[in-house]
Amino acid sequence: MNPSVFSYIIEKLKVHLPGDLLYHNIDHVLDVYEAVNRISKAENIDNDTAELLSVAALMHDAGMIISYKGHEAAACKLVTEWLPQFGYTEAERKRICGMILTTQLPQSATLPEEKILCDADLDYLGRDDFFMIAERLRLEWKRKGIIDYSLIEWYKLQVEFLGNHVYYTHSNRIKRDEGKQNNLLQIKELFNL
Repeated sequence: MNPSVFSYIIEKLKVHLPGDLLYHNIDHVLDVYEAVNRISKAENIDNDTAELLSVAALMHDAGMIISYKGHEAAACKLVTEWLPQFGYTEAERKRICGMILTTQLPQSATLPEEKILCDADLDYLGRDDFFMIAERLRLEWKRKGIIDYSLIEWYKLQVEFLGNHVYYTHSNRIKRDEGKQNNLLQIKELFNL
């Protein structure tokens, strides 16, 4: 990826993302970006697609600059505004937007690049930092007036979500499924669920 594209997007996000985002912040963006790069390599994605995936990872929550709800569609608006200056064609911008739109829950990926971005976006489900990240999301939703779950209500929702979630890519199933199952078991044990 052109370093100036990376720098431009990151600077825009640092300046314009709302300061009250505890989960959908620059740390999450960089986390998804790193996961996309790892999964793309593991899935043997070609260089052109991998570059578009990297841009999609950086842009996937950029729409929160405009709107919290429906931020995926808002991110696509920013894709059309920000990326032409870096030479991204209309077809490439449409592909990037297609990837971003599939991250909306429930995820709806069909193409390999969409599956990679979706897996990268929820990579944390199978990691050791799951509980810390999930708590940030719960508090962010509370701040935004989306849902004000108690801790027990939140983890009941997490049991359902983790129990139903399936990683799309073979590489992420290998890398994260065991951790996801461990996190699910820990929740059930901690809260007697």
